[in-house]
Amino acid sequence: MLHSRNLFYGKRKYLWGMILTLCVSVICLAFNMIDGDSFDISRREVLLRKVGDELLTQSGDSKSRVLPVKKIAENEYQISFEKELTFQPDSLVNTTRRLLANDPLSSDYVVNVLNCSNSSVVYGYAISNNKRDDIVACRGRVQPRGCYLVNIKFKPKSLITVKKGYLLGGLSFLAFVGFFFLRPVKPRKAEPDHQTTGTFTFGSVVFNVRDRQLVINENSIELTGTEARLLHIFALSPNQAIERSRLQKEIWEDEGVIVGRSLDVFISKLRKKLEPDPNINIVVIRGKGYKLEISA
Repeated sequence: MLHSRNLFYGKRKYLWGMILTLCVSVICLAFNMIDGDSFDISRREVLLRKVGDELLTQSGDSKSRVLPVKKIAENEYQISFEKELTFQPDSLVNTTRRLLANDPLSSDYVVNVLNCSNSSVVYGYAISNNKRDDIVACRGRVQPRGCYLVNIKFKPKSLITVKKGYLLGGLSFLAFVGFFFLRPVKPRKAEPDHQTTGTFTFGSVVFNVRDRQLVINENSIELTGTEARLLHIFALSPNQAIERSRLQKEIWEDEGVIVGRSLDVFISKLRKKLEPDPNINIVVIRGKGYKLEISA
């Protein structure tokens, strides 16, 4: 029994260590994902500034500045300029497609060019990872010089969703492991230790629990495992009535099944093996159970 308990607590300690290791791994993975995404987002903002720079150059302006790129919503950015400019839709489409192809988070996006004064959309298009899904109109028309804002909205990259899925899935797995292995264990009712190595003597009978053996008048009689467990319960409480339900519970419940008539069969077998000593008998206590009766 002590060995079993030590083994149980050893397993719990091992499981604690495994779960702690998994927790640390998931947390580290989460931070690595955050760091990786943060780098990619910073790189995206540099690419957007590069888009603004090429638009100014194509407009014939090599001196004025591209103002700091603003993040105006989740996955949406705004490029603004120090001075007015003009642009050709074809050039804008080609520039964003070429530069943003280097952004690992930008496979699909929508571009809207707004008028600074009233925020109306003067030009817009959509680029998809599948070119057949591109939406590009009004090409070949030069836009007049004016104050423009370029808004670019990106479709969330599936990779980010997958990463978050792994993270959430890992945390869910940890929660399941913690619940399954570390849930409170219902204390079991104390019961006789059937592995006891002791010896019982009653009348002329010597009962060796470990060896599952009876010695009566120097004659050895072998017992089955179930017979030995049953006799052990009786030997612990000689001349005392033991309920039938208790015998069934302690002998068979650990095996996951209680067979109604099995107890009577083994009682009968034990009686026959105890017959050489007439002073020892297992008797029925009507309405209660059985008793190992030892006569003086």
